[in-house]
Amino acid sequence: MTLTRWQPFRQIEHWEPFSEMEVLRKELDKLFTQFTPGLQGDPESFTFIPSAEMDETDTEIHLKFEVPGMTANDLSIEVTDAAVVVKGERKSESKTEKKNMTRSEFQYGKFERVVPLSSHILKDAVSAEYNNGILRLVLPKSEVSATKIVEIQAT
Repeated sequence: MTLTRWQPFRQIEHWEPFSEMEVLRKELDKLFTQFTPGLQGDPESFTFIPSAEMDETDTEIHLKFEVPGMTANDLSIEVTDAAVVVKGERKSESKTEKKNMTRSEFQYGKFERVVPLSSHILKDAVSAEYNNGILRLVLPKSEVSATKIVEIQAT
């Protein structure tokens, strides 16, 4: 009979609790990268997304965007077959104070907001108005149907 030395903790693996936290952090980083692709790495990237409101009638789509502190020249509007794209840039004001600290929670920089459309639009008849920080768009619907309905006849 052979004698072997008893080592009671030989089968226990060394557990690193913080390695699991690192895996979780990497997964969350991947998730944020997936949902915010334009915000990664570039300091000139988009800084905020303006709030939007949509109302649809039988003949028109009404869009409102909240973009305070800007002028109409700071905004760019593009209407495509599938969406409305509003781009702009809020430029920062230069402010210097020597002795006191200044704190600013304003967001400056570029933004882009894409709103998908559910109907075809008459692009030549789109109107836009900017007043008191609210951009209003009126998008008249086209008579062209986006989908075709086919009826099945039973034989």
